Amino acid sequence: MKQEVSYNGLKFEPYLTKEQIAKRVAELAKDIERDCAGKCPLFVCVLNGAFTFAADLFRAVDIDAEISFIRLKSYDGTGSTGKVKELVGLTEDIEGRDVIIIEDIVDTGNTMVKLIEDFKAKKPANVKVATLLYKPDSVRHDLQLDYVGFPIPSKFIIGYGLDLDGIARNLPDIYVLKETK
Repeated sequence: MKQEVSYNGLKFEPYLTKEQIAKRVAELAKDIERDCAGKCPLFVCVLNGAFTFAADLFRAVDIDAEISFIRLKSYDGTGSTGKVKELVGLTEDIEGRDVIIIEDIVDTGNTMVKLIEDFKAKKPANVKVATLLYKPDSVRHDLQLDYVGFPIPSKFIIGYGLDLDGIARNLPDIYVLKETK
């Protein structure tokens, strides 16, 4: 893991290693296997940020499952816009299906509230949420998150799929914005 990385004039320091992430993803996969035994859930990956987490989680789950993708946008630079914009929607019929939404991070919760509401309107058997990261101090909604990788403080992070204006997604580790003194 690099000691520090810089993007767009901002400095980031190490936060979670790829080894810590891989261990937690394997644990979440076991929880999903237990909860979905005998079912064939549809994983719905929220692009772009969750693609790395979704790929690793999907491969780690040892049950029959399917995966699909949607694309939403709610960030601009280092902050949430407060609005959720759908760029690519779900094309599968989810009525009667077990659905697991795969998200990279739940911050304010605005995106997740909208997604859950939209999905429940399509009458699935159930909707569960798996998020790699969760900022409990930032969330503005009462949400049930079924599979949480890591609760984190309300700080801006990059790496492992998370970006700063489209860059840094390919970092294998997660970095946090360095405090300026």
